[in-house]
Amino acid sequence: MSPLELIAIPLAIAVAVLGVLLVRRRRAAELDPAAHRILFPFVGSAVSQRALDATLRLARAEDAVLVPAYLAPVPMDLPLTAAIPGAALAAMPVFEAIEQRAATQGIAVDTRIERGRTVRHALREAIANERFDRIVVAVATPQTDGLAPEDVAWLLERDACEILVLRPGAATRPVPVAV
Repeated sequence: MSPLELIAIPLAIAVAVLGVLLVRRRRAAELDPAAHRILFPFVGSAVSQRALDATLRLARAEDAVLVPAYLAPVPMDLPLTAAIPGAALAAMPVFEAIEQRAATQGIAVDTRIERGRTVRHALREAIANERFDRIVVAVATPQTDGLAPEDVAWLLERDACEILVLRPGAATRPVPVAV
């Protein structure tokens, strides 16, 4: 591969992913702004199936909009607004899996990638910039990615909305990702 191809291919993927996110964001703007909103922050490339199922049940029961947010750390040597195609590539299959499962239950979804210098900073940005009625957090397990216990403790100490913390059991499987 030529050096130009090494740069052009990831750039084209990043542009396509950002285009999809902008279309989804535009679609989300059409949602009722007064609707209940449930934030489902996640990290890594897999979420707990049990945590997602519990979040979907809650969203369906409350007729709420589910807001899955991929928390993407941006290295200190890059500006906070720098392109992070790796984060977008990691998040997109999970977003797709979440949206497919939500669609089967008639749940509106408003996806986003939230940037920060750390996972905690990205979470702080997410809750500072929008209104959420609830936050459902999956804690990391050996089988699935999730928030670190210290980040969950930080969230519990600071946020005023209702927070549901789930620590999936040992038999938990990650959400199957459609490819």
